[in-house]
Amino acid sequence: MAHAASTPRAPLAVAVLVSGTGTNLQALLDTVHGQEAEIVAVASSSAGAPALTRATERGVPTAVFARADYSDRAARDSALADWLADRGARLVVLAGYMELLGAAFLERFGGAVINVHPSLLPAFPGLGAIEQALQYGVKVFGVTVHFVDAGIDSGPVILQRAVELPSAGSPEEVLAALRPVEHALLPEAVRLFARGALSVDPANPRRVVMSPKSAPGVESGG
Repeated sequence: MAHAASTPRAPLAVAVLVSGTGTNLQALLDTVHGQEAEIVAVASSSAGAPALTRATERGVPTAVFARADYSDRAARDSALADWLADRGARLVVLAGYMELLGAAFLERFGGAVINVHPSLLPAFPGLGAIEQALQYGVKVFGVTVHFVDAGIDSGPVILQRAVELPSAGSPEEVLAALRPVEHALLPEAVRLFARGALSVDPANPRRVVMSPKSAPGVESGG
């Protein structure tokens, strides 16, 4: 008896929020864009962000939502959410986005906002994570991709990878070592989300569970 072919999964519509150079955006454009995902919007908190040029060069719609242009953060978040929703975004990726998002925005995209952070969370959350780690004197640094909640880098962990740098002496040196890890883990997290391979453990909302064999060789946690 013949079996009907399974219907291919449509690419995941992804919005990316940026504030700076956009190297993580570029990693997404070079890997998952046009494959498992389609980047449908790039929004920046700064009009001068080089990341906007990266998006424009690939034909991705861009917009700027500077907090100074709105009466308050809630108004900015509302306008941003409306713009992303109008473009059909189903996942929001924070790729070097240097602004906090309020509860209303996170509820609008419930369970579908992820962030990449240059530390092994829960260690060194917030701004200046690499500087915090250097000051503390750690020998192992790392990258975390996590779901975003109302706290500061406190959402459930999706992927992590550690890098041993026993002689690191400057933030620039650490960042150079972590960049390739960020560029690998963030697209992998988007792939996993696109495949529906991520879920929150009902017995422990802090834990992200992956479908079996969904991410071979990639450390995960939550």
